[in-house]
Amino acid sequence: MWGCSWLNGTGRGEELPVCQDLQLGLSVLSLLCLAAGVPVGLCYNSLLVLANLHSKSSMTMPDVYFVNMAVAGLVLNALAPVCLLGTPGSGWVPWNVSSEAHIALLIPFNVSSLVVTYSTTLLSLDHYIERALPRTHMASVHNTRHVCGFVWGGALLTSFSSLLFYVCSRVSSRVLECAKMQSAEAADAILVLIGYVVPVPAALYALVLISRIQKADTPLDQDTGRLDPSAHRLLVATVCTQFGLWTPHYLTLLGHTVLVSHGKPVDAHYVGIVHLAQDLSKLLAFSSSFVMPLLYRYMDKSFPSKLRRLMKKLHCGHQHCSPDPTGLQQVLTQV
Repeated sequence: MWGCSWLNGTGRGEELPVCQDLQLGLSVLSLLCLAAGVPVGLCYNSLLVLANLHSKSSMTMPDVYFVNMAVAGLVLNALAPVCLLGTPGSGWVPWNVSSEAHIALLIPFNVSSLVVTYSTTLLSLDHYIERALPRTHMASVHNTRHVCGFVWGGALLTSFSSLLFYVCSRVSSRVLECAKMQSAEAADAILVLIGYVVPVPAALYALVLISRIQKADTPLDQDTGRLDPSAHRLLVATVCTQFGLWTPHYLTLLGHTVLVSHGKPVDAHYVGIVHLAQDLSKLLAFSSSFVMPLLYRYMDKSFPSKLRRLMKKLHCGHQHCSPDPTGLQQVLTQV
């Protein structure tokens, strides 16, 4: 599914043995992601959402953000087959996307990427607020649900502004409204600024503040309103995993923008390498859609009990089920 024309820009690169090995390796990696990662992502993201929605009374602030990321992960899972098999260097002609289809796929992809990065960042900030001011309830479940709604709205607005640049870069210059907006690189620059440059420092700063609170011995350390220590480990793993998988995507967008913004002709060899890097970075970005629910599954203590209650409810159907002592205990503890 991967081509080798990026080696020299002439379309003859596939004759090189090194290119053939690279092509085979990338194709196997992509197919493995599609065959194993996408089904796992669809399954665990769906279970994450359904289990938490079924146990709303026991949901915590981090759970709301993980549900938000799981919804974005489901969108990425749905886009993965077309985006990965229809890469610009793909050799499978039926999967090659046209310019219009490419723009249509960019909208949900960009929205999901912004939702993932900002949910991760806000999770870090709210975690800090929860630990620093445990009695204020500023980072409550109720407030977090509203914040997640604003995240989706902000992501849609940001993607719409980028969409204008993408569309105008493909229409005729005779359209007056698009005469000065024919730059797809400007859209990429907006996404890099809003989707990466802004949230990453905020998330790292929140982790630094949380580490300072942990080192300080205060009477509030025994406060029952504080998050469980396992939630901190899950937070650190989430921040490192999400930004680790999405950083290559934003860096390749930035590299392509800088390369084209010089206004000078660029050798096709370097442009092809950038396109290859973009395809590889998208593969890593899509992998976050199944890595994160697995991380939540094995690091969150409450998820197994929520999943058992969901399975029990599905098994019982409309019949009356005996209450789950574990779930009842969690509700009484929070009350």
